[in-house]
Amino acid sequence: MLTIDQATRDAIVAHARADHPDEACGVVAGPIGSDRPERYVAMTNAERSPTFFQFDPQEQFRVWRDMDDRDEEPVVIYHSHTATEAYPSRTDIGYASEPQAHYVLVSTRECGSEAGPVEFRSYRIVDGQVTEEEVRVVPAYDRDPEPDRTA
Repeated sequence: MLTIDQATRDAIVAHARADHPDEACGVVAGPIGSDRPERYVAMTNAERSPTFFQFDPQEQFRVWRDMDDRDEEPVVIYHSHTATEAYPSRTDIGYASEPQAHYVLVSTRECGSEAGPVEFRSYRIVDGQVTEEEVRVVPAYDRDPEPDRTA
């Protein structure tokens, strides 16, 4: 199951609408091993296409290096579909190379760049196998309480 905070979900949807009719793409980084998407990074679709996305190679290098420097990994890798449902295409499946990541797809086919309903779905893609998972949107993440320093 993907647990994501409302602000990050809203940022992904806003990016999908803003880039429509082209596909939008980006990542949400989180601490390695945490499965917690915390740092939203909108990226450039180098293809500027309504049917295909590819991260700009130089930008991807910088973003992945920044994640390494921060001890982060891509918890969510997202992109939008502008004319089809929010389900991974054969190309999407072929390019999925982060087995620990949640692959989020947002379909803007119903509303385009306007306000309106979108499909927001998440998948695990491992060795070419696609498994849809539940998405749980929370208002904000619960913060770990301060440690008890009196003990």
